[in-house]
Amino acid sequence: MSDDLEVFLSCLRALGLLPQREQEHAGEQRLLVQLLRYRQELLDWNTRFNLTAITDPQEVLLKHFLDSLSLLAGYDTSHTRLLDVGSGAGFPGLPLKIARPQWQVTLLEATGKKVTFLRHIVATLQLEHVEVIQGRAEELAHRSRYRASYDLVTARAVASLPTLLEYCAPYCRVGGCIILPKKGDLAEEMAQGKRAAAQVGAVLQADMPVTLPGLTDGRRLLVWQQQKPCPEQFPRSGAAMAKKPLG
Repeated sequence: MSDDLEVFLSCLRALGLLPQREQEHAGEQRLLVQLLRYRQELLDWNTRFNLTAITDPQEVLLKHFLDSLSLLAGYDTSHTRLLDVGSGAGFPGLPLKIARPQWQVTLLEATGKKVTFLRHIVATLQLEHVEVIQGRAEELAHRSRYRASYDLVTARAVASLPTLLEYCAPYCRVGGCIILPKKGDLAEEMAQGKRAAAQVGAVLQADMPVTLPGLTDGRRLLVWQQQKPCPEQFPRSGAAMAKKPLG
């Protein structure tokens, strides 16, 4: 086994996703087999489509898979309904689904080629209870089928906290969670985020550092609870959010 893969496996053990070396379980073997197949397909498709800027196989394991799975440190239940907003090539939603096959997962992505890839991966790995939707988050959130329908909402997109909260909160049921991975110095952004959260009915519950050997760049999980229904005017259009962010 390569040293690179051993680092990844040690991180999975730290998250409780793999047993210690002397133990073997079919579920854990399935997890690793599916993640490695996912990586193979991602890198193969990426030679034809621009799915990810990360092309080193080891960095895919750490910066995509492990980063996605680190959300389990902030939220882990036996069953949940998860929405991944702006899923891209499937992060964090698909690694979480692979690790927690009993979860119901919805992947929302606007770009057609990425949606095609997501559907290919779901079929290739024979994942059940995964819905892949092509659409814009600010439009779909105003449909009754999706609004306030999810226990957990997440987005790994590179955007400010006020913008991410405005995208995510309308989908989250009262009592549910929004988890937003971030990194770096967030002092000013956190202040804006808390003001935005108050407007969309959410409250910060935890600010958790991610302390895994393979992730050493100051990642944090911001865990928000949806305490009130998100007001109907949110989310606004993308242009309105850009022109006048909440907070």
